[in-house]
Amino acid sequence: QVQLAESGGGSVQPGGSLRLSCAASGILVSVYTMNWYRQAPGKQRELVAGLTSMGIASYANSGKGRFTIFRDNFKNTVYLQMNSLEPEGAAVSYCNFQLSSRFYWGGGTLVTVSS
Repeated sequence: QVQLAESGGGSVQPGGSLRLSCAASGILVSVYTMNWYRQAPGKQRELVAGLTSMGIASYANSGKGRFTIFRDNFKNTVYLQMNSLEPEGAAVSYCNFQLSSRFYWGGGTLVTVSS
């Protein structure tokens, strides 16, 4: 049974930091490319960061220099460290990976950045 479970969201002020967690079951995060997405109300879901099984990280321009994606293989968990958060309001962050033609998503964790 493949499952992804996000946690770590919350409400912070601009310039603050959050660390999001994506705990996986049914798969090993060391084997697949794992991704973090963001979706604001009324907007398209957009890719924020990705991490390949080889350890290669990639970031959207919006997060470059401020975000870091990494994994703990023993905990089978992928993280997204977000620093210097900008006042973008509320958005749901999702963990994701693709197996064959299927996309798997967690339930999301809410992140709110406001004054």
